[in-house]
Order: sequence, then C-alpha cells, then structure tokens
Amino acid sequence: MDVSRRRFLSTVVAGGSATAGLAALGANAQSARASSAVAAPQAAVPAASGAGDVVGKVSVGYQGWFACAGDGAPINGWWHWSQNWGQAPSPSNNAIKAWPDMREYSRTYPTAYPNFNGGGAATLFSSYDQQTVDTHFGWMKTYGCDTAALQRFNPNSSEGPTRDAMAQKVRNSAEAKGVKFYIMYDISGWSNMQSEIKTDWTNKMKAHTASSAYAKQNGKPVVCIWGFGFNDNNHTFSAAACLDVINWFKGQGCYVIGGVPREWRTGTGGSRAGYGDVYHALNMISPWMVGAIGNAGDSDNAYTTYTVPDQADCNAHGIDYQPCVLPGDVSARQRAHGDFMWRQFYNVVRAGVQGVYISMFDEYGEGNQIAKTAENASQVPAGSGLYALDEDGTPCSSDYYLRLTGDGGRMLKGQLALTATRPTQPVVGAPPSGGSGTVVSFRSRANSQYVTADDAGASPLIANRAAVGGWEQFDLIDAGGGNVNLRAHANNQFVCADNAGASPLIANRAAAGQWETFQLVHNSGGTVSLKSLANNLYVTAENAGAAPLVANRTSIGPWEQFDLITS
Repeated sequence: MDVSRRRFLSTVVAGGSATAGLAALGANAQSARASSAVAAPQAAVPAASGAGDVVGKVSVGYQGWFACAGDGAPINGWWHWSQNWGQAPSPSNNAIKAWPDMREYSRTYPTAYPNFNGGGAATLFSSYDQQTVDTHFGWMKTYGCDTAALQRFNPNSSEGPTRDAMAQKVRNSAEAKGVKFYIMYDISGWSNMQSEIKTDWTNKMKAHTASSAYAKQNGKPVVCIWGFGFNDNNHTFSAAACLDVINWFKGQGCYVIGGVPREWRTGTGGSRAGYGDVYHALNMISPWMVGAIGNAGDSDNAYTTYTVPDQADCNAHGIDYQPCVLPGDVSARQRAHGDFMWRQFYNVVRAGVQGVYISMFDEYGEGNQIAKTAENASQVPAGSGLYALDEDGTPCSSDYYLRLTGDGGRMLKGQLALTATRPTQPVVGAPPSGGSGTVVSFRSRANSQYVTADDAGASPLIANRAAVGGWEQFDLIDAGGGNVNLRAHANNQFVCADNAGASPLIANRAAAGQWETFQLVHNSGGTVSLKSLANNLYVTAENAGAAPLVANRTSIGPWEQFDLITS
C-alpha cells in the first residue's frame, strides 16, 4: 500500500503485534479511554537537545499548495482545489474535504460551486498570494504555532517553479510575522531523490537558511526529510541511500529530522526491516500517525504501543522525539469537538516528548487542517456535502483548532498543567450551561454617553445614549487570560472588530473567535479599555464619540476609556 500525505491510510498496515493491537480498537475505544483515565502521568525525561526552534516547540506542517486560475502562479490552474486543475472546483470537480473560513482574505477567487448556504459567493484563497501566506503566518503567531515546516515535494516537475516561489513567500511571511520556518522534503515518488535532493538544497533551498526566521536547533539549520523507511512502492529507497542523504545533510551542518513510519522502532508493518541505522542517524524522529488513530481510544493505545517505548529508544540513542498530533479528518467526523486532538496532546506531553508536530496546518484536501474552517452550514457551499466544524452538533468557532493547538503548546512548555481534561472551549467565552455572564454597560469618557448596539444591533456600536436600555446592555463573558467577549442584548450576537479591526465594532457574530475577543484593561483611574485581539489595537469612541467605536489606537487616551457599569 502506497503512503503519502495526499492519501490517508484507511486501515492499519498488517504485521507485528503493535499494529494488531490497534486493529481491535474500534470495538474497545470506551474501555481504552476508561483505563487510560487512571494511568499515572510519566515523569519528564531529559531532552537530547536543549530548547530551540523545534525542541520544546510546536511545529505545524504547511502545505502552501493551493492555487487558483488567475492568481499569477506558474502552475496556472486550480492546484489542489479540484481534481481537474484546469477547471474551477465544483461539486463534481472537488478535491477538498473541508471549506476554509474565507472572511479574512483580501483577495479571493470565484468557483463553480453554488453560493454559501448563508448567502454570498463560494470563493477560495490562493496560497500564491502573499496576503494569504501573511494571513496564515499571522494566525500562527497569534495562536502559538512556533515553527512552520514548509512541505517540498520533488521540485523537478511542472510544480517546481510554483514551489520555489512559495518558499520565498513563506520566508517573507515568517520574517514579517515573527514565526520560524524550515524546509521539509517529502520524497514520496521521487525516483532520483538521492542525488537531486542534494542539488536542490545546494542550489535553491540552502539560501533560505540565511533568513533570521529560518529555524535553528543546536545552532544548526533544520531540515526534515519525510518518507525514509516506509514499506510501500512509493518509497523504495535503500537503507544505504537513505543513510547517505542523512549524513550528507549533517555534513552540511544541518540538524536533520526524519518523518518515519510509526513502526520505525520495530521494523515491522509499515516500516521496512533493516532500517535501524537510518533512523538512529537522525537528530530527531517524527513518526507519522495519520491512519493509525481516529479516536481517543486509539490515541491511548498508541501511547502505550508507540510513544512511551519510542521515547525510551530515542533517549537511549541521544535522539529528540517529535510525535505528530492530528486534529482529525472533518469528513470522517473524527474530531469530537476537540477531544480527539486534546487526548493526543495529553498523551505525548505526559510521555515527556521533545516537540510536537501538527499534521497539518492547511490541509483542506484531507480535512485535517487546524487553519480557520467553516463554522457551520452557513459558511459552506449549498449542495457541496461538506461538513463544517459543528458536524457533531457542538458549535465551534472557526479558530477553535488553532486555539486548541495554542493550549496544547502551553502544556508542552509547562505553562499549563498537565491535564487530560480539555481546557479549551469550542466557542470562546461560551459560559457553562448556557449562562449569560455579567451584564454590563459602557459609558464613554469621550462624551459621557453610553455605548449602544444601535438599530437593534444592525448598526455599529456608538456612544450616543444618555441612559441604559436593552441596546446598551452586554453580557461580559470571561474568555480567559484577561480576555472577554461581549454579547449584545440587542440581538444576542457577539461584538466583532470586523475586517480584522479595520471596520467599526458591530454585534453580528453568532460565535466568538479572535475578532470577537478583547483584552479588558483596568486603568489606574478606575476606567477600563478594550484591546482587540483582531489587531492588538485599542477601541476608541472615535471623533469624541460622534463616530462609531473602532479598534485603531496604539495607546490609551480619554477616547479609549470607559466606565464599566454593572447592572
């Protein structure tokens, strides 16, 4: 069976007791969860390497391989959006399993899909647009994704020029947003890999290591090679060839990560036998778990079967260990509103791993992306058959899996206590059991008028009311970390710093995400200010309160201060 990251394994490759153990999990998921709930957390183990850009960090796989007709990309087509790249994607020409949340892209491309169920054209983004990559890396920075692993397949094809350009765009965004990146070669199907990967690194990719944003570990530029040792017809490289490539990169002064089969340690099942020296030549081992786990019970079994003994083997050989964590395939309904992903975080952190690799950031083609995704049916094209994040009946904000990743990263770094209970709410600020939070009103110091969700919430917020009524009342909901959400009594919608804060505040969102979250700042004089997480700017009663509230101030003055009135 061929393995690549364009194809999920629907079954576990036969062979070896470890794999056989996973095969029986479907019927025993509940018992696996029950037994693991009482398992004692493992003591942390010393890392082979000190903290760097991958050790002690969360890395995310970044495909960057979506293009659209008319975007200027050399590939000149609907790259990875449709089966036939020469035709616009449609219900009959579809290559994705989930639809992205399109609200933050400044340039989008019309498709042949029907309009969204909630109205509006079904458009898609192009990774070839620098603004798209900037948006993605901005999310990484905001939500605690430390390092991006740019996927690079065989560049000696018609896709090569587009992939070359994407490397530069990723570098630009990483530098601009303060996120690290490294090159991750996927050698699937690359017949002349042994020589050509060296040429590609020397002539093209090595130049990017000069970037201040290029990931370093132990003072060395990081490179990952995914595909050594897989036991299928897509990865037929000999052990000698693989070892030669690893040693060559190490000779170039690189820190080398290997994306390897989950059975790498035993040389059974999905791993070729006799590759032990290949795996142990790596600086870091990152086993591929896609297809091995699909629910929390599978994760518990993998913890025992793979993670704990893998970590012990890596410790014994002075190798860093970076297991992957999966959000789950939306189309296969694996996610369980975050419980599946959190169980993996818990299991790998309690095993004392050196890093975490998220599979993947933007893989809408396989439905296992953490990037912002359609929240509900209103944001999905009519008749597409695609599920949104609320597929199991639990509302989820579009950024939920980014927030979950951020919290998992904090647990990895010891900033959050080890916990098997997911601390991250699917919707930011949703109070327990439907509670409403504290009812408040805001009186602007700019003009001593109360803030109102005018026109029953249909118009932007503005400070122009002399007294408090229903439109001037908001539920103040604790979003954690000193942050809050505001839900207007005028229409029961969350207040949003729309258009990433470029537009006035308006109460028009059914769920709270980043744009609907504000840091509540308590000023020395007893007033409060609101700092928008959409753009890290302060909310002001513009024009001394005569204009709508907008988040566009870098500091706090009288117009940015409000009296917080508790009802």
